[in-house]
Parts: sequence; C-alpha cells; structure tokens
Amino acid sequence: MDKFEIQYLDIEEKKEYEEIIKKVVEECFKVEGLEDSKLYISITLTTPENIRKYNREYRNIDKETDVLSFPMFEKEELETKIKNKDFENIDILGDMVISIPQVEVQAKEYGHSFERELAYMVVHSFYHLMGYDHIKEADKLRMRPKEENVLNKLNITRN
Repeated sequence: MDKFEIQYLDIEEKKEYEEIIKKVVEECFKVEGLEDSKLYISITLTTPENIRKYNREYRNIDKETDVLSFPMFEKEELETKIKNKDFENIDILGDMVISIPQVEVQAKEYGHSFERELAYMVVHSFYHLMGYDHIKEADKLRMRPKEENVLNKLNITRN
C-alpha cells in the first residue's frame, strides 16, 4: 500500500516531484516505525493562489504560504494508536498542501536545490501531521532534529 497519494491542482504534473515526495515520505514512515501501519497522507501540489484560498478558508489567514498541514489526529491520540499498533484500518494521517512555485522561490532564496526545499516541506508537514509544532521554542527543539534526521538519512543537504 502506498503511504501517500498526490493530487495536482492547477500545476503541471512532474515525475521529479513524485520521486522526491516518495523517498521522503517512505523515510519518514520508516524513521517513525510506521512502515507496517495503514496510515497514508493526501498531498496536494498547487499554486500560491490556491494555497492562499485554503489558508483563508481554514485558518483565517489571508496570505500565501509554502505549505499547509491538516492532521487528522491529536498528538496523544496518534501516540496511543502507534503504541497499541492499532493499524487494522486504513487511516489518513492528514493532508499536506504544498505551493510548488513557493518551493522554487525559497530554494533560490536559501541557495539550495529544489529537491532540498521540496523534501524539507514534506518532512516539515509530516511532523505537523504527527502532532509536532514549532511555535514555542521548546516544541521547535523537538521538531527540528526530527526533520534534520530524516533529511540527513536521505543525504539531502542544504547545498
């Protein structure tokens, strides 16, 4: 069973996007011990205009952003599910919405590859779906090392 499905909304389909996403999602599931779960992620690749619409509709923030994450579980609920290996049913871990044009802009801005930026968006969103956040410094200190660990295992570096 695939761990994700990709939809394209107003952007061109590219095998490159799918290859990057596949290796990152698979590594995230592996690192978190979820390979045998029936969890999967819905991923929408889209435009800044569409992401702004979602941001306005679901978060009351009327601006573009790079990625939106919509988890289906509370952190504690998911931790219990994982601890009990409660994977009888197919469950959606959550939805990711990624602005591909914004990934391109940020890759140039930060001086690294498109692959690195897209991989980071996916791993960052994955950990939001897992219940992690980065608003408080203490939470950021738990989330960032997890993100870097996945990217390092894949040898996807900043340059």
